[in-house]
Amino acid sequence: MTRILLIGFMAAGKTTLGRALAKELGLQFIDLDHYIECRYRSTVSQLFAERGEEAFRQIERNMLHEVGEFEDVVISTGGGTPCFFDNIDYMNRQGTTVFLEASVDVLHTRLTIARAQRPLVAGKSDEELRTYIGEMLSRRLPYYSRATHTFCADHLEDIRQVDESVERFKKEILLG
Repeated sequence: MTRILLIGFMAAGKTTLGRALAKELGLQFIDLDHYIECRYRSTVSQLFAERGEEAFRQIERNMLHEVGEFEDVVISTGGGTPCFFDNIDYMNRQGTTVFLEASVDVLHTRLTIARAQRPLVAGKSDEELRTYIGEMLSRRLPYYSRATHTFCADHLEDIRQVDESVERFKKEILLG
């Protein structure tokens, strides 16, 4: 039974690497945010806006506990998932947790490109975005660093880099 849980900041590449890794290993892929959206028939942004962060984080915790029981799966969590309740402890008990670490510069570039699709950063200027990333990373690092493994996710910009990262992940995390 294999259960790999990917954690890290938004735009670190959890979904990109997770989907490719699951395909390579013949495992099911679950994006926790997408799972929540399907179950609640609402976007994460709408749930956040309508119910507030506290209620959303409880939904997220409940859905994490649901998918955390699945077997032979790669799970991509939301950027804040490990930082609330006992989520990081739960994930560490359930499987192999991997912190996808990306530099502030890489996160800034990725979030600048995808800013419109990310409600938490949509209205921020470039400088505000860089400051936000730095501040949020400092707050979340104590949780992210409790993952079983850390994996550099700076190189996921094209299919070649994703394929190379999957091979490196297999060597460093699964065989290491």
